[in-house]
Amino acid sequence: MESVKLIECPRDAWQGLPNLIPGETKTAYHLALIEAGFRHIDAVSFVSPKHVPQMADSEEVMRGLAAATGQMAGTPEIIGIVVNEKGLERALAAPGVTTFGYPYSISAYFRRANANMSREESRALVGRLRVATEEARRNLVVYISMAFGNPYEEPWSAEIVAHTLKWLKKAGVRCVSLADTVGTASPVEVGELYAAVKEEAEGIELGVHLHSRREGAAEKILAAYEAGCRRFDSALGGLGGCPFAGDELVGNIPTEIVVETLAARGLDTGLDARRLDDALEMSNRIRAMYGQPASTAVQ
Repeated sequence: MESVKLIECPRDAWQGLPNLIPGETKTAYHLALIEAGFRHIDAVSFVSPKHVPQMADSEEVMRGLAAATGQMAGTPEIIGIVVNEKGLERALAAPGVTTFGYPYSISAYFRRANANMSREESRALVGRLRVATEEARRNLVVYISMAFGNPYEEPWSAEIVAHTLKWLKKAGVRCVSLADTVGTASPVEVGELYAAVKEEAEGIELGVHLHSRREGAAEKILAAYEAGCRRFDSALGGLGGCPFAGDELVGNIPTEIVVETLAARGLDTGLDARRLDDALEMSNRIRAMYGQPASTAVQ
């Protein structure tokens, strides 16, 4: 069977939840994902606690996860998101982070809202991240934010995305994910963009990080797959989305829909069905306990 790479994204799922999830709960959930067979986890971010308080305990979570997985064979890839020099320092010092993720926005407005950087500053940081990860024997994935368009009436085209990929390749980046940050791309638009830019990404592992309402998720996954994509970011239960992207938060593609959709095409996701159900149930409990205002949260 042909295989695909699934990147499970609890970090993206949790970052906008209103109530703080205890660090030990996050660690336990990451372990449940590993037991279910996930080998690539977008687990933490090293960003300002003032702006994303849910991620303030990333070092604590990584210490717990590193201690629990230290004796495991084939430790999974753990992605930690950084958006500035301070985040880079924190990620380098944290145990167990194997890959640094950086959101490079092609929208000037979103770049300012998300990282308060100019285009030149953001590109310079990509260069420093590439050097730092190489020296530390870590990996680097760059997300092209707003890759499928933006709601700010700023210029966008497939050519802009292709040019960005060309620059990233020249800068030495070898893993890139196209992000539909606001979740507005149609399945046709997903497939057309991936097909239009994939030749520019020769030599790069090119994936998609899509946001979607449940009813449109399967079609978007199939559109990306049929255009040639074999790397998919998603989150169990469809939680998440960037809290800086807009007022109406559109969640991640639900992992359970990704698995069902790809399995119907005869693709091997490498996951244990029973333990995947256990992890989904755990995700739903976390949503119930920490995803509502404190006065209405289920205890």
